[in-house]
Amino acid sequence: MRKLTLIATALALTGCLALSACNNNGGDNQQQAAAQPQKPTKPTDPNDSKGWNAYLGQIVQDNMQGMTAPQPYAYLVPAGDSDDAKDAQDRQLSNVQDIVARGILPGNLVAIGGADSGKTADLVTQAFKDAKPGSMKGVIILVIGDKADEQRVDDVLKPTDATVRYVQM
Repeated sequence: MRKLTLIATALALTGCLALSACNNNGGDNQQQAAAQPQKPTKPTDPNDSKGWNAYLGQIVQDNMQGMTAPQPYAYLVPAGDSDDAKDAQDRQLSNVQDIVARGILPGNLVAIGGADSGKTADLVTQAFKDAKPGSMKGVIILVIGDKADEQRVDDVLKPTDATVRYVQM
């Protein structure tokens, strides 16, 4: 009788474990789907800096492979032609020119993007035009923009020997 009770208990536990494993697989899939953050969509308003930061930030996160530095250099190029926008664009240009002039250590990632792909490409070409050939070996430069601007960005960055990643918006 004791053996029969022990066998019955073992079978019941085995059945419960098997059923819970089946439930956990389905539950894990549901939890994984719920746990995956929704990717931000491209904002329609070029002046929505919060939306653009979220959108471009996700693109940067998705392209950090190979980076060994603790965090990327990230630059949002403001859209617009107002005096405030031009001042902000000039500040970002100055910031990028400064890091290019000082030199960027291998393993770093420099991400540049904004609502206006043309202004982003202008900033990249201006900031990197005086970079010494071969000076960016081991540096990852991520530019986020439209296909139409990719070639002129690539032309100015190629001589630096940086790993260039151009992501289309």
